[in-house]
Amino acid sequence: MSIAQNLLKIKSTLAEHVTLVAVSKTKPISDLMEAYDAGQRIFGENKIQEMAEKWEAMPKDIQWHMIGHVQSNKVKFMAPFVSLIHGIDSLKLLEEINKQALKNNRIIDCLLQIYIAEEESKFGLDEEELNEILASESFQKMKNIRIVGLMGMATFTDNQNQIKKEFTHLKAIFDNLKSKQTANLQLNTISMGMSGDYKLAIDCGSTMVRIGSSIFGGR
Repeated sequence: MSIAQNLLKIKSTLAEHVTLVAVSKTKPISDLMEAYDAGQRIFGENKIQEMAEKWEAMPKDIQWHMIGHVQSNKVKFMAPFVSLIHGIDSLKLLEEINKQALKNNRIIDCLLQIYIAEEESKFGLDEEELNEILASESFQKMKNIRIVGLMGMATFTDNQNQIKKEFTHLKAIFDNLKSKQTANLQLNTISMGMSGDYKLAIDCGSTMVRIGSSIFGGR
């Protein structure tokens, strides 16, 4: 099947409240344009340099999501255009995004990455770290970022019960935070679920799924 057919097939299975991020990292612009021509407007990249090059070359109505691990010193390269940054896992990184957003006269939407997996390799905050960031004076003074939700990655396993437990845990943290809305904390997004587990993630409350290989094919 073509990229366009894959995309339409996946979209037909998604409820209206679920946003599809087409994970286009390492894919050539011609592949992204095929998805664009089939109606896709949200693309996820995991390297800032590659995302910036694609942004330069492609139509300007695309929303670019940074879904990889972010290095503070690279934030300035995406601050002019990035639509949503998924993997925020420190106050220091938020401070840098806030600083670069201010320079570009923008408010940048962000997701805090919560550590829900039972693997050591995944990035993310635990609940205590999450609460510390949100309670910090530094965070409360930030005017150029907006935390719009949480993001999490389940353990890479075939054990559906474990994945479900991890997704449910993220949803519980999200629900708990929803009552604490402030000017720069306005939660409406739970980004969880990828090609292999997005249907389960949606059942557990996900509002945004990140799908790459099922659209663009394997590496």
